[in-house]
Amino acid sequence: MPQLSPPTLAALVKAHGRDLGFDLVGIAAAEPSLFAAEYAAWLAHGFAGEMEYLKRGLERRFDPREIVPGARSVIVVGMTYYCDEVEGPGTPPAEAGRAIFARYARGDDYHEVMRPRLQQLLDLLIERAPPGASGRVYVDTGPLLERELAQKAGIGWFGKNTMLINTRRGSYFLLGEIITNVEMPPDVPAEGGCGTCTACLDACPTGALTEAFTLDARRCISYLTIELKGDIPDEFAPALSAAGDRVFGCDICQEVCPFNLRRSQPTTEPAFQPRDITRHARTSDLCLLTEEQFREQFKGSAVKRTKMRGLLRNAAAALSARDDSEAVHALEHAVDSPDRLVSDAAGRALGTIRRRRQSSTEGGDGAAGLPSMAKRA
Repeated sequence: MPQLSPPTLAALVKAHGRDLGFDLVGIAAAEPSLFAAEYAAWLAHGFAGEMEYLKRGLERRFDPREIVPGARSVIVVGMTYYCDEVEGPGTPPAEAGRAIFARYARGDDYHEVMRPRLQQLLDLLIERAPPGASGRVYVDTGPLLERELAQKAGIGWFGKNTMLINTRRGSYFLLGEIITNVEMPPDVPAEGGCGTCTACLDACPTGALTEAFTLDARRCISYLTIELKGDIPDEFAPALSAAGDRVFGCDICQEVCPFNLRRSQPTTEPAFQPRDITRHARTSDLCLLTEEQFREQFKGSAVKRTKMRGLLRNAAAALSARDDSEAVHALEHAVDSPDRLVSDAAGRALGTIRRRRQSSTEGGDGAAGLPSMAKRA
C-alpha cells in the first residue's frame, strides 16, 4: 500500500473519524502546554478539591511527548451528546420532582462508546502511515490538558464557564485524543469569545465560577455529586434542587449559554440516547433503590462512577429542599440505610425539613408527622 503524504494522511484521518461518528476532528502539534503556570496556580489555590489525580504526573500533563516518546501530533475528536430536553433556570422540568442527570450521563458510558472508535482510527493511521507509526488513545483517562489540545486543534475556544465552546455547535460535546509519533499538519487554533455575556457566572447556584475562566471545583455541583466521596456540605444541599433536582452532575452553566441555546443540535448517536431511568426517575424513588436495581438500571452508565451510595446521598440532599410526604417517606427509608454516608445524608435532610417546619409554625410543633427524625437529625 503506497505511503501517504502528511496532508493526505491528515485528510484521511479526519474523514474516517467523521465516518466513525465523531462530529469534530482536528490535529494539534505535540508540544509543551502554554498553561502550565496557570494550571499549577489553580492547584495551589486548592480549587481541585479532593481530585488528587489532577495533581499527579504534571510533567506528562504539560507535555504529550512525555506520554508518547517521539510524539509529533495529537488527533483530537469531539462527539456531541446533547439531548433535546429543555430544563434549567427559567425552564422548570416537565415533571416536578424528577431527578436530573447531566446530559452526558443519560445514555451509555462515553468512555466505552468513544474508546473503541478511537482505537479504530489509530489502527487506520498505523496502517497508512510510514513504518514505525504508533500512538496511544485517551478518553478522559490520561494526564492531558485536553481542552488546550482541542483549542489548538481547532475544535473550540475557552468560554467563561471554563467549557470548550464550538461557535457552530456550542459546548455539549465530549473529547478524545490520539497521541502519535506520526507528523501531520496541525489545524489552525480555534478563536472566539463570550463578549460581555456573563450568563453562566450569574446562573451558577453555588458561585463555583469565582470569576470568568476560573472554576472552584469544591463549589461545583458536578464535583459535589460525582467526585466528592464524603458528605455534601449543608450549605450546598439546597443548590442541588435549583432548577430541578441535580442528582448527578450539573449542566446549568451550559443551559444558559447563548451558543447552546441557539446552536446545539441533538445527537443522533444511539448510545447517547437517555435511558428511562435518567429521563423519568423521581428523586424520591432513587432513595428506594436496592443494590441489585442500581446495578441493573445503570449497567454500562457513567453514573456508576458515583456508586449507589453517592447517588442516594445526592438524592437525599436534593430532597432536603422539600417537605412533602413523598420526600419525607423516601428520606425515612434512606435514613435506615446500613451505609453511613446515605443514612447521614438522609438524617441531615430530615433535620433541615424539621427546622424549616418549626421556623414556619408559630407556637406549634413543626415536626409533627415526622416521628423518626430524632434518630439521625
